[in-house]
Amino acid sequence: MSLKCGIVGLPNVGKSTLFNCLSNSKAQAANFPFCTIEPNVGVITVPDERLNALAEIDKPEKIIPTTVEIVDIAGLVKGASKGEGLGNKFLGNIRECDAIIEVLRCFDNGNIVHVDGSVDPIRDKEIIDLELQMKDLETIESRFAKTEKIAKVGGDKKAKDTLEVLKAYKSVLESGKNAREVVFDNKDQIAAAKELCLLTAKPIIYVCNVDEASCKNGNAYVDKVKEMAQKENADVLVIAAKTEEDIAELEDFEEKQMFLEELGLKESGVNRLIKAAYHILNLQTFLTTGPKETRAWTFHKGDKAPQCAGVIHSDFEKGFIRAEVIKYDDYIKYRSEAACREAGKISIEGKDYLVQDGDIMHFRFNV
Repeated sequence: MSLKCGIVGLPNVGKSTLFNCLSNSKAQAANFPFCTIEPNVGVITVPDERLNALAEIDKPEKIIPTTVEIVDIAGLVKGASKGEGLGNKFLGNIRECDAIIEVLRCFDNGNIVHVDGSVDPIRDKEIIDLELQMKDLETIESRFAKTEKIAKVGGDKKAKDTLEVLKAYKSVLESGKNAREVVFDNKDQIAAAKELCLLTAKPIIYVCNVDEASCKNGNAYVDKVKEMAQKENADVLVIAAKTEEDIAELEDFEEKQMFLEELGLKESGVNRLIKAAYHILNLQTFLTTGPKETRAWTFHKGDKAPQCAGVIHSDFEKGFIRAEVIKYDDYIKYRSEAACREAGKISIEGKDYLVQDGDIMHFRFNV
């Protein structure tokens, strides 16, 4: 399962700088609007200290972490949904993303111009909201008449469900709110809503891009963003993107840790951001390990053993027989599968087993 996040924001708020430190790619970053004229895509590994601990025990030929794909698009401006600037061209690039990372400028710097002349993250957020809402309304209106006709004339059940979804979204968007505020209980309507891929229906993380001095405790701009996000029940992360980029360029792990400690941080903003993305999408990780490879696999919280088996290969799910499960802490304590078996720490689980984060899995199947 691949996780995909899209980065949005106004020009010159630090989007491409954040992308650079996330992916270690070198997206162009410059002090003028529309610097990013092609969408940048980077694949980054998900930090998981458990992989290294297991690898120390099993000495595998390779370690394979799970990954996140990051898409950075051109900076949006007022009117982007109607073709202003370059943003409209690239809004489609984040339509297939699982979550949105919205970068808000929360630092003062007279040498870096703001497209609207002053620093105001709440105003910037409202501009982005409006442009994404307008794009979503465009999507809805393009499907509304045809769906309504099919629902009324043909009595098509799917069309009726889709029409109800379109009406609910249209109402909330026209009132200046985001589609994520609409919650559906009917499973068919949930499926119809997912098919629309609306931008403002996606889970969102607000990233306050601050200067180095504010990376630990934030500042007045950050306080305003947190107050706003609390009303939306959204996550907020404080990251000094330029500083994070400098840290990412260090090759020595101990040097990176020393840099973070000097800033009063326990882990990098990059790690915190990826973990936050997993959290808002209800994603977790199960593990497989042995002499050939130690590997992390992503699954949705609440998935049962056969579904997780299918993450590895569809045949594993089709022919699922049972799962052998070792808890991570037990594996670390007993130091091998054989020792865990001898200590009675391997459980045999059937198709109704709810997989837990950090479970070490071995699937038995027959196709």
